[in-house]
Amino acid sequence: MSTYRAVEVTGVRNLRLVERELVDPAPGHVRLKVQACGICHTDVLTLEGLRADASTPVVPGHEIVGVIDAVGAGVTAWRPGDRVGVGYLGGHCWECEMCRRGDFVNCLDQEQTGMTTDGGYAEVAYARASGLVRIPDGMSAIETAPLLCAGLTTFTALQKGFTRAGALVAVQGIGGLGHLALQYAHSLGYRVAAIARGREKESFARELGADEYIDSTSVDPGTALHDLGGASIIVATASSGSSMDPLVRGLAPGGRLVVVGAAPDPLTVATPDLIIGTRSIVGSLTGSSIENEDNLAFSLAHGIRPATETMPLAQAADAYERMLSGKARFRVVLDLAS
Repeated sequence: MSTYRAVEVTGVRNLRLVERELVDPAPGHVRLKVQACGICHTDVLTLEGLRADASTPVVPGHEIVGVIDAVGAGVTAWRPGDRVGVGYLGGHCWECEMCRRGDFVNCLDQEQTGMTTDGGYAEVAYARASGLVRIPDGMSAIETAPLLCAGLTTFTALQKGFTRAGALVAVQGIGGLGHLALQYAHSLGYRVAAIARGREKESFARELGADEYIDSTSVDPGTALHDLGGASIIVATASSGSSMDPLVRGLAPGGRLVVVGAAPDPLTVATPDLIIGTRSIVGSLTGSSIENEDNLAFSLAHGIRPATETMPLAQAADAYERMLSGKARFRVVLDLAS
């Protein structure tokens, strides 16, 4: 095989299926045959022309599962045949100040997979070795792909606060991120409250581990959480800043609102709600490659799985539109293995 199929984008949603030449991986990188790639809401940054230079073609996708078929010079820890994943963070450099301080997530010289470098809407992908995630036996490519971003993001967010097993933890938004956050929170031993609009997701939320359900269209979610004793952690996954506004009031003293849902509108908070009770708001950006391995091991041990819909590579544009419509239940994954 001298070429491979890839879906590249320029401008705003200008997707096209192309043939690309197969090349050897660069030093410190590997080449992999893609088996699956999840469609994530963060792909909006690439497909809606929000990157630095939207005129340059790039292959979207950062929930990649594949098998290494070639390694570049200097790669010693990985071999052809290894089954690996690649998430949003494309691999840390080991040399910048943040890396030297052990903060690999905030590496100053790190590509964003599918945005600043080619991603996984393709039969072949290339990745920096430091960004690779080893996939344990027993996990399918389709179910693993969303865990590499949506899973890791919520798993990491739940560890941003200092709380005990049995404490109240809330998840706002029961969608692509939230349906995984509920499973993680339940498996971590928390008392779990799900917050969503309407009652139609209540039974599903309870199946995923929710002990309490709050319909934000009928009650103020902050007041409801306060009446339940206050949440030690609230993971906000909805892509709406205004929907997060009342949540701070629902935090227990010392509680944290952890924001993982990127929204176009601001989050507005009354300062007394932060000061009284010494509450805080923090952002959480996915996690490092080794933390992703912890995430997959935990998911496998506790039976945490995403709800998925699959589509072929040639229908990548339709898959993106399906994700964007909010009608997917809950993650759309490109299936390249079949």
